Amino acid sequence: MHCCAYYNLSGHEGDPSFTVDVNQFTFGRGALNEVGDHARALGMKRVAIMTDATVAKLPVLAQVKTKLAAAGIDAVVYDECVVEPTDASFQAAGNFAREGKFDGFISLGGGSVMDTAKAANLLATYPDEFLAYVNAPIGQGKAVPGVLKPHIACPTTIGTGSEVTGVAIFYLSAMQAKTGMISRHLLPSKAIIDPDVAKSLPAGVIAANGFDAISHSLEAYTARAHSTRAPAASGALRPMNQGANMWSDMGAREALRLLGLYLERAVTDASDNEAREKVMFAATVAGMTFSNTGCHLPHGMSYAVGGLIQTANKDFKAPIGYPQAKAMVPHGMAVVLTAPSVYRFTGCACPERHLEAARALGADTTGATPDDAGEIVAKRLIGIMQRVQYPNGLRDVGYTEADASALAERAWPQKRVIDNAPRLTKKEDLEAIFRASMRYW
Repeated sequence: MHCCAYYNLSGHEGDPSFTVDVNQFTFGRGALNEVGDHARALGMKRVAIMTDATVAKLPVLAQVKTKLAAAGIDAVVYDECVVEPTDASFQAAGNFAREGKFDGFISLGGGSVMDTAKAANLLATYPDEFLAYVNAPIGQGKAVPGVLKPHIACPTTIGTGSEVTGVAIFYLSAMQAKTGMISRHLLPSKAIIDPDVAKSLPAGVIAANGFDAISHSLEAYTARAHSTRAPAASGALRPMNQGANMWSDMGAREALRLLGLYLERAVTDASDNEAREKVMFAATVAGMTFSNTGCHLPHGMSYAVGGLIQTANKDFKAPIGYPQAKAMVPHGMAVVLTAPSVYRFTGCACPERHLEAARALGADTTGATPDDAGEIVAKRLIGIMQRVQYPNGLRDVGYTEADASALAERAWPQKRVIDNAPRLTKKEDLEAIFRASMRYW
């Protein structure tokens, strides 16, 4: 009997003509050529292309403009999005969006650009004072009133996952730390993930974004269980970030497996397109996963690491591929620099989940006991950091033990994520974790 191999997915490996279309995203080499079709299907006629000054100079912007024009869509470019956006840059983008009277948005760039497009869409559609939609207790935590204009997110980096999340993160100048807005309505209508854009990314950008994706997955898998939360008064009031659950567990394990196999290859070999493609896919899966569960301590603490560096007379410069004009710790770097110490702290709360996550990431857990769980996760992360030549803790980016208290003070208000940790965390715990994160090897 002849068997027709209609299900032989392996035949599509590396095939640039193969595209997978999931409800929330389209993934495949050359997928950006479909941006005009998707925009037209969403009813867009006049769109804002949100990007930054670097991407604006790349051929990918011309490609997107051409495809939109071919679909009969008028497009206006806004190239003033900034890497590591601020409250000021969010408000400037919102003013542009409001004055332009657009019926849709295309974001073309990294997580900063995509987050800026989400905020601009919100501020233009439902104008209010800026802190109205910012997470409480930092802002008012006001619910987004309703649906936003269609937004197609097109990542040009390899790991933030912002294309499939309802989160927009920014630096709040008055607080000297990062915070954000969160709502299901901020989720892009569609994401187009084209691995072709990753071919020219510098190694430092891939490393930072890859560590961000690993952190999304690890935090989602080890987050406080959804079943420990008080039920919402109604389904409509159920928060987007619900804690670890059966659906998110599947995505976290698969994302960790792929990142454990391919991240080091993607960073160390610029010609390894297969590895970069796999990391990009894993990052999108990780984005969907943490958008459902929420992150916890590494992300909550990263907002202080990335925020305080800008005003604390630090002189650390980010890797090539990031702006060099001022001190900056890329988000993924800020996240992973505390992560080993975090998991040494949380391992006792749910050791079996820490061990499962470590195995998924490629760690050998043979003979491990529950007491080993946090240490095994920490050592696996440290090993990857060493092999991609990453900073050896917070000291290498300019912090000292004397900064631990200030870092903890700025991280503490991030209750949305801190309270999602599997272990009850006090402010003094944060300070101790920051101190333990100064040096690893």
